[in-house]
Amino acid sequence: MQNTIEARGAGATAPAPPSRASALRRLGRALAPLPWIGPAVILIAAVVLWPVIEMARTSLMRISSSGATIGTRGTGNYHDLFDEPDLVSVLLRTVVWVVGVVLVTIVVSLALGQLLNARFPGRRVVRWAVIVPWAASVLMTALTWKWMLNYYYGVVNKILQGVGVIDHPVNWLSNPTQALIWMMWVAVFVSLPFSSFVILAGLQTIPQDVYEAATVDGAGRARTYFRITLPLLRPSLLVAAIINVINVFNSFPIIYAMTGGGPGDKTDTSTTFMYKLAFSGSGDVGESAAMAVVNFALILILVLAYLRVVGWRGETQR
Repeated sequence: MQNTIEARGAGATAPAPPSRASALRRLGRALAPLPWIGPAVILIAAVVLWPVIEMARTSLMRISSSGATIGTRGTGNYHDLFDEPDLVSVLLRTVVWVVGVVLVTIVVSLALGQLLNARFPGRRVVRWAVIVPWAASVLMTALTWKWMLNYYYGVVNKILQGVGVIDHPVNWLSNPTQALIWMMWVAVFVSLPFSSFVILAGLQTIPQDVYEAATVDGAGRARTYFRITLPLLRPSLLVAAIINVINVFNSFPIIYAMTGGGPGDKTDTSTTFMYKLAFSGSGDVGESAAMAVVNFALILILVLAYLRVVGWRGETQR
């Protein structure tokens, strides 16, 4: 009798095997969004995934300067790349370039976003003026600054001489350190509009009730800003910083238009260095593709490092 009861209990607790119809229904529910997201998936695969795969494949091939594939080369292109004597200095300069430009851009954009969010006469005109560097061509902006820094007739030298900062004209772009600083300023100049408007959008989403409650509690301006405004701006700062990291890392027009990576290769970043590998000297397209793969890995490392520093994972889990 006891064995019969145990057998019935065991049989009662055993789950029934899923029927084929229920499995098909679950599969149908899982695939239901596919017609809606299918075009986006196809677009991402064609615009993002396929070029990455092709880039990685090209880095393993032997390709002539005319673009003809001669054959496979394995990791030979990577060996040649890592044997380049200038690679380490180029990578270090790239990190300085990206971190410096993005950091200054975010700090200045915080102040500019607060200004654009304030109420004052002519605010709309000021907002339009801030958009101008963003709307203008990056190449033309870089060429304009190159003309302004010209040794003979540049307006920068004339202004600095007029106010007594310098006694004689300075060839700003002939010195690697000065040239890099000026190029970083131009990169900040063209990056400010996007970051400022992203931060402005974040500021406008903060409810006024929060500030009123802080005022009632006796919080001053500094405490309100660091305890309320900045924490609530974290999503906007995240977007602004990541987009700027990617844009600044791949900023080819500014460097190539102002110095061409010179004097010599003292202002090259990994992007202009990659271009020179493909189109200067022997024109090694395979080695240039290997540099592109390294660039892709560096961008991922920088973005993931930033996300870890700002605690993005913990923020999303909360």
